[in-house]
Amino acid sequence: MTRHDPAVALHAPIAVPPRRPAPPLRRVEIAWLAPGGNPEETVRLVPAIPPFDEAFAAFARGTLIPTARGPVAVEDLWPGDMLRTADGTMRRLVWRGATMIVPQGPGQDPAMTRLIRIAADALGVARPEQDLVLGPHARLVHRHPGIRMLTGREMAAIPAADFVDDDGIVVITPPAPVQVFHLGLERQERLLANGVEVESFHPGPAHATPLRGDLLDLYLSCFPGRLTLTDFGEVELPRLRLKDLDLFDAA
Repeated sequence: MTRHDPAVALHAPIAVPPRRPAPPLRRVEIAWLAPGGNPEETVRLVPAIPPFDEAFAAFARGTLIPTARGPVAVEDLWPGDMLRTADGTMRRLVWRGATMIVPQGPGQDPAMTRLIRIAADALGVARPEQDLVLGPHARLVHRHPGIRMLTGREMAAIPAADFVDDDGIVVITPPAPVQVFHLGLERQERLLANGVEVESFHPGPAHATPLRGDLLDLYLSCFPGRLTLTDFGEVELPRLRLKDLDLFDAA
């Protein structure tokens, strides 16, 4: 019987799995309504990963949002402004996030190199009222009989990218960086962007987040006043994919 030398075993190399490279960082701009009622702003560097990207990349610069003083471009909105929601009520903007779509940015999610353009009337008369350019993480409010059967609700939020048909709704790669935004209210609401119903920002159900520990703390620090994910309130719109409704269309 062959005996193993313990000294050899002690010095045998140990296989170490390769360390996953850290994601690139993304510069984000954050503006919020402070407790005293005045807006404040700051700039942060955050990991360029989907949970963070989703919070900042819904509406391209120039998107018009109805407010108490008429349609206002998203880049000109400021926390404290009163927005007119899709059901006609006025709600206060409490948070605005912004970042850049950088087409040639290395190491990032490929979705963050593209935008979605919806031509005027592509979704129906005056939907949108004029061409609408959305960020990669915008969700449209959609109505379909299958939504009630799946969720018990009349409408759901579906990624704008799911509606791309290479006709009236297309993916575009901008030749240069483009600023994109997201908007947060006290609770999730349905907003109008160039006349198209979209969801305001919500991180989604707390149990579904992949973020833990320091990453979750960093994420929450982007939303002053929200100490936990439950502080965002209920998700008002169930989130589906357009393909979830294919079975009902086939029937």
